[in-house]
Amino acid sequence: MPKYIDVAVNLVGSSLEKDSQQIIQAAIEQHVSPLIVIGSDLAESEQAIALCQDYPKKLYCTAGVHPHQASQWQASSHEQLKRLSTHEHVVAIGECGLDYNRDFSPRNKQRQAFEAQLAIAANLKLPVLMHERDAHEDFLAILKAYRADLCGALLHCFTGNRQSLDAYLKLDLHLGITGWVCDERRGKELAELVVDIPNDRILIETDSPYLLPRTLRPKPKSSKNKPEYLPHIAQYVATLRGQDSTEFAHHVYQNSRRFFNLDPQV
Repeated sequence: MPKYIDVAVNLVGSSLEKDSQQIIQAAIEQHVSPLIVIGSDLAESEQAIALCQDYPKKLYCTAGVHPHQASQWQASSHEQLKRLSTHEHVVAIGECGLDYNRDFSPRNKQRQAFEAQLAIAANLKLPVLMHERDAHEDFLAILKAYRADLCGALLHCFTGNRQSLDAYLKLDLHLGITGWVCDERRGKELAELVVDIPNDRILIETDSPYLLPRTLRPKPKSSKNKPEYLPHIAQYVATLRGQDSTEFAHHVYQNSRRFFNLDPQV
């Protein structure tokens, strides 16, 4: 049976939090383990670390400030994030980046927080897990300045176009594919592009509880996405790419393990 690593799960600060034990166990039963829990701000990153301590080797996490929360970034945030990132369960800086779609934080604050976190990731030799929406040009310009010093860079929940795909692959990014690709309305372009992501640069994720795959059958009663659905996404993507599903699962599992520098026994 193939093994999977869900590289982006919003297990704290979301509707999944109160059922975390059940969510983790259901994922394990589908061979989805470990899970990478996302930190979206400094307080949430601390929560994620605490949760990881209760589930050693089943959970790892990121520590960072999402562009939606970038207005919270202040002078003290730099040292706070560095301190959090030294914890053994933290495997990446993030989720950080730019989001010009919703602009929940001013764009100048987003850019400031993004650059600061890239610098921390480079300094600590940690990979970075990033978010970009409707901000391709600024995102690319900032990232280019730091890419050579980053040990790894993952753009999670990639939903871009051909131009952005080519630019991100040129920067040797890893790309995270979600259930967005299963949406016949919004995901049509991604379904065409996913074929061209190299075997060693593709990762899969649920971004749960968001982006429930529309192709799940039977359709779940709840609209919440869960890590246990990751094998469905993997099989769907493998079919699009014309690959054997077991072989594809092996590729993305090993990509995830290497990217986050996880124990080979995971």
